[in-house]
Amino acid sequence: MTLADTIWTAVAFVLTLCVFSYLFGDNFFFRLATYLFVGVSAGYMFVLVFFQVLIPRLILPLQTYGFGELLLFVIPPLLGGALLLTKISPRLASLGTLPMAYLVGVGAAVAVGGAVFGTIAGQINGVASTVVISAVEGFIVLVGTVCALAYFQFGASAPSGQAARRSPLVEGLAKAGQVFIGITLGALFAGVYAAALTAFLERLEFLVTTIANIKF
Repeated sequence: MTLADTIWTAVAFVLTLCVFSYLFGDNFFFRLATYLFVGVSAGYMFVLVFFQVLIPRLILPLQTYGFGELLLFVIPPLLGGALLLTKISPRLASLGTLPMAYLVGVGAAVAVGGAVFGTIAGQINGVASTVVISAVEGFIVLVGTVCALAYFQFGASAPSGQAARRSPLVEGLAKAGQVFIGITLGALFAGVYAAALTAFLERLEFLVTTIANIKF
């Protein structure tokens, strides 16, 4: 093991102990580890943005593009980014509303597009393909999808003098959808718990291996 490997192993060992110190409550060492993690993550993101966004999309185009290309591909995002910085000042924050609305709109469009083409269309294609392979699995996927969608259907009729209620069919499908959603969330929680437990055991193994390899 080289000197650099030894130093980084020691740093990882100390930081792992600092994180585990949270078992005894919030303390200085745990906060130090979290601050270092946040700082390193912020620095890493800055490096990525600088070398993968600013240089290829701003600095290099300023040096190579003509006036027409700059006006079309460089000036609008540069102006939008500058307007976003006005959100720092309460007096100038209104200037950043337009680029912020643009970002929110693009994000919503991407989310909707992903939901339609990645989830709904994927479910339909999955049902269509699994029906050929297994009618039972395809039927379960179809029923689960319909019931989950019915659970989020909030339209209801309100007869005179009565509270608004969904139709019995939609209400029954929503009850079944609640079961499917509960099973899904339980499976997701189990996956997250398993991943966290795996990371915890990996850190414990790292501590034990590091201590065992120490030569006095």
